[in-house]
Order: sequence, then structure tokens, then C-alpha cells
Amino acid sequence: MSLLEDIERTFAEVSGVDQMKSYVQAALTEGTSPLQILQSMRQGLSTAGKKYEQGEYFLSELIMSGIMAQKLSVMLKPHLRTDGGQFLARIAIGTVKGDLHDIGKNLVSTMLSSAGFEIRDLGVDVLPEKFVEVVEKEQPRIIAMSCLLTVAMDAMKNVMNRLIESGLRRGVRVLVGGRPITPDFVERIGADGYGADAIEAVTAARNVLTK
Repeated sequence: MSLLEDIERTFAEVSGVDQMKSYVQAALTEGTSPLQILQSMRQGLSTAGKKYEQGEYFLSELIMSGIMAQKLSVMLKPHLRTDGGQFLARIAIGTVKGDLHDIGKNLVSTMLSSAGFEIRDLGVDVLPEKFVEVVEKEQPRIIAMSCLLTVAMDAMKNVMNRLIESGLRRGVRVLVGGRPITPDFVERIGADGYGADAIEAVTAARNVLTK
């Protein structure tokens, strides 16, 4: 079994941070591309997510897999910066009102920062009014909203409504993401982009800058 397969398996089986780090360090020493390592992580996280949805894993396993992903992103960050330090845009990111989960948000923040975005982290349980205030006062090019809980999805729609009501919507791009988010939901609330995971979030952020 290759080290990439080992990395995928550690995420799929939620084997823990230490086991993951040992495989990742060995892969980097061998000269394996960080993007290949991230792809293995994505596949492993997808398997863990499916096991959670099927009731084979509990929320604790899902949270641990997120912690592992966050630690891996920190390990890879020095190897991912290929833009020469170019500043792309400022992004304000937060987990929406009603949700206290921050692992996914933190992972996305790390990946976006590595890609050249300046991050304004608003934290968790962020009120719609806070997103609007930041857009008005700090004028980020993009706001990114995250949630893990289905019950928090309405908060994303509330943010969109507040941006429209305040007249600020046209001046900012909106990205959303998180386990319950689907492309249909993105279209329904009128957001500009969607990232199913941290890697896709970077692509989405780059794409909305050109719109």
C-alpha cells in the first residue's frame, strides 16, 4: 500500500492525528506533491462522511476527522504557497448563527490564506447583522459562510436578505459551504459560489473574483 493510500485510510478510519502526521511527513520526504496528499485527504474525508451519514460513525468521529484535516493543512501550508505572496482579495469568513462548529471554517481559512487571500475570521455563531456590518465597514471582496448543522442553513438566507435590504449585495461576492449545503441550496438563496470542501472553496473564491 502506498503512502497516499495510507493517508486516505487514516482519514477514512479516523485513525488520529499522530498516525496521519507520520504518513504525511513520510510522503513529503519522498517528494510527494502536497496536492496529491490533499486529494487523498479528500477521499478519506468523503468516506468518513458517508459512514457518519449511514450511522456507522458518531459526531465525535466526524469532528476528529475535521481536526485531522486542519492539522494536515497546517503541515502542508509551507508547501502550498505558489503565488509568490500575491494578495488576491480580503475574505470575511464565519460560521453562521446557530452553529458553533469551526473546524471546517478553520480548514477553509488556512487553505484560502495559503492561496493568497487575506482572512478576516468572524468566529462562530455569527449574527447576520455582523456579516452586514463587516461588509459595510471593511469592504471585503468576498464573504464566506459555513455551517455543519442543517438547522443553521436558514441563517445563510437571512444574511443574503440583510445584504440585499442594506443595498450592499452588489458590492460583495458570497460563498457558502458545509456538510448540509447543496448546489440547489446555493442557487435558491442566490449565493455566488460553493465549496464542498476546503480545496473547492479556494477554486470557488478564485472564480467569483472574475465575475
